[in-house]
Amino acid sequence: MDDFEAHRPRLHAVATRILGSPTEADDALQEAWLRVNRAGTGGIDDLGAWLTTVVSRVCLTMLDARRRRREEALDAGRLPDPIVRRPDPDAPDPEAEALAAEAAGVALFVVLEQLTPAERLAFVLHDVFAIPFEDVARVLDRTPAAARQLASRARRRVRGSDQAAPAADRAVVDAFVAAARDGDFERLLAVLHPDVVLRADGGAGVLDVVRGASAVAGRARSGAARVAVPALVDGAAGFVAVEDGAPVALLRFRVAGGRIVAIDAYAGPRLAGLDLTEVLAP
Repeated sequence: MDDFEAHRPRLHAVATRILGSPTEADDALQEAWLRVNRAGTGGIDDLGAWLTTVVSRVCLTMLDARRRRREEALDAGRLPDPIVRRPDPDAPDPEAEALAAEAAGVALFVVLEQLTPAERLAFVLHDVFAIPFEDVARVLDRTPAAARQLASRARRRVRGSDQAAPAADRAVVDAFVAAARDGDFERLLAVLHPDVVLRADGGAGVLDVVRGASAVAGRARSGAARVAVPALVDGAAGFVAVEDGAPVALLRFRVAGGRIVAIDAYAGPRLAGLDLTEVLAP
């Protein structure tokens, strides 16, 4: 459909900002295109707004499904499938980058991952793309006042976040890697929160959970990898551990107050099922 294609760059930018993944945005636009093709566009006054509503509803469904998969995965004794990419990925195209410039930073992506799907959608549509709350409300099937409240809560979370967090978090993770490589127990303790939790998924159907800085430091020191390739894992600082040219683990870190509070590790058969091509490409 020519009408849909004319709006595709902006629709892709909207979907990318909501979902945090250009690949998932492609999937959202494909589903939206099918819905539009079935429904037709006759009698629609503001086609751009209507198409944005269709795409946003598809994205909301995908966010809800993503959250359910993560909850179901943990209940089943496995970590949820991560989105792994190189740090500082490019926007899908120059127009999309311009449209989403305010939300292009990794810091914002990390904060958005902590919002509910409704908060995330309300914030992105209104604050990033200047879509009126009346239209946001129609997407969410809520009142304009409720949509405004959702965006306000999200805005407070975003403004209250440290926009330098990605660089600061990466520095903490790099310090962890260096200390683990050197086998320096005291330096590991310095970057780990006393109540840090390590969850390791080796594909056996049962998570290996290690709690406390001393226990996690001991595990990190004994399992130090020779090479750590930086990666963004679900928007957070992480790395792929490589030995003898082959990936042996993927680690995702959550940092608060300058210390690591949680680590998720993928290894063994669980790691083999992940696509690390982008991160490990030369």
